[in-house]
Amino acid sequence: MKIFECGHCSYPLYFESNHCDNCGHICGYLDDDRKMLTFDPVNTFLISDRKKIEYKYCKNKELDVCNWLLKQEDKHDYCSACQLNRTIPNLSDKENFPKWKNLEIAKHRLIYQLQKIGLNLPSKLTNNEGLCFDFIVKRSNPNIMTGHARGVITILLQEADSVLREQIRKQLQEPYRTLIGHLRHEVGHYFWERLISGNEETLLSFRALFGNETINYGDALLTYYKVGAPQNWQDSFISKYAASHPWEDWAETWAHYLHIMDMVETAHFFGLKTKPAIINKNMKAKATFDPYIIDDFNTIVQTCVPLSFAVNSINRAMGIPDVYPFIITPKVVEKMSFIHEMLRSKR
Repeated sequence: MKIFECGHCSYPLYFESNHCDNCGHICGYLDDDRKMLTFDPVNTFLISDRKKIEYKYCKNKELDVCNWLLKQEDKHDYCSACQLNRTIPNLSDKENFPKWKNLEIAKHRLIYQLQKIGLNLPSKLTNNEGLCFDFIVKRSNPNIMTGHARGVITILLQEADSVLREQIRKQLQEPYRTLIGHLRHEVGHYFWERLISGNEETLLSFRALFGNETINYGDALLTYYKVGAPQNWQDSFISKYAASHPWEDWAETWAHYLHIMDMVETAHFFGLKTKPAIINKNMKAKATFDPYIIDDFNTIVQTCVPLSFAVNSINRAMGIPDVYPFIITPKVVEKMSFIHEMLRSKR
């Protein structure tokens, strides 16, 4: 995520900010140019400090779950991120609202990243080839699960409960479980269908790296949950679950590719570098580039590994779990490079 600043006083703003803590001007995110626009709160209309153009907030601003902007003349009431919502939880249940808000924060960050990559994000509500999000309370449908099906990404609301999410993480013996991780994983399934499934040349390249996806998916998952991941799974997979089936390997690798790109982009805009007092040169790194314009994914990984090691070490000093508790092996780098090169070629 890039750094944002107030258009009135240049004070730094978070992606989710609604106002500047320094000067009090209200603000909102404009996805057309990925900038935060600010407005004088005294004015009745939203006239941008920078552009002197009138805007309006996404309708979900009324519910305090979105700060995105649209041009005043835009026919839509909802921003490009909120237009992707098909189902939201019943907000008359007060327990649902804070969980939905957490899901929206993660979803908006996902959409920011997919837009920066340059991916087309049509809403399934108006385009059958598009995608949409269902945020579901499990008790309303006991059989429903978090997952993806033909462009519909379903996330159970309980995943936004930090206590329940940690219980599930421990039960499944996962090193990491977050809302943004779920969303990145499930949207990976959607883009497998959009970018790989119908392209014979790309599909052959996919199979050479990830395996043959035509093997029975249901049987593969039953086997995985019965006997677990194979020995030495770390050599070829980013996670145990990635070893269950080529589709899951793709989705897990895709999610971690997005993790790494976001980490390095954030480090770049903060000008982070590591120069530890040790001889090993592999631990030295300087985030001097925006990863989204870099052709060679190895350059990105070589920057990410030392940075994540440094941040993990700081977390451990505070008694907090690692930010990124994963090992990126050469085989995983090869898979991520495939994703990176494919996305670069699609732009």
